[in-house]
Amino acid sequence: MAWAALKLSLTVALFATGVVVVSGTAFGWLLARGRFRGRELLDALLMLPLVLPPTVTGYYLIVLLGRRGVFGAPLHGLTGWS
Repeated sequence: MAWAALKLSLTVALFATGVVVVSGTAFGWLLARGRFRGRELLDALLMLPLVLPPTVTGYYLIVLLGRRGVFGAPLHGLTGWS
């Protein structure tokens, strides 16, 4: 039982790390090299989790990913969980 939980935790951590490395590198390159309309907005959105208190960030994650949220409702419809 404990080994299954450890395996799941490591799998999720590895997947999340891969997603963050790829998306972070892409956004970093885009913001460092590119000059485009909306650059300041994108920069502000990417910095938002760093400046908001964790409780506010958690609340907005629940709002977005909850059963009736913007992303949670379609996810719940497809998979049965949100």
